Amino acid sequence: MSFLSFFAVYFIIWWITLFAVLPLGMRSQGDEGDVTLGTVESAPAQFRAGRVLLLTTVISAAIYAAWFAASNYFGISLGNLPRVVPEFG
Repeated sequence: MSFLSFFAVYFIIWWITLFAVLPLGMRSQGDEGDVTLGTVESAPAQFRAGRVLLLTTVISAAIYAAWFAASNYFGISLGNLPRVVPEFG
């Protein structure tokens, strides 16, 4: 598998993980009791981009390592998953 393929898989895992990590530890302006004029109460009080990006990178690297080990060392691929849709015809 080429470097570009590895990077593409990692990028997809990273992007999906980002949306799972975004709400972790987020405190809204309503929770803090300090709502800025012109914003909604559910807006983040302090967005910690560095923390979110670092956590996303670490978690996605662990997921990627598990995928890499499963596919290269154990021979598990998408073809090994059971079919959900029955074959017709």
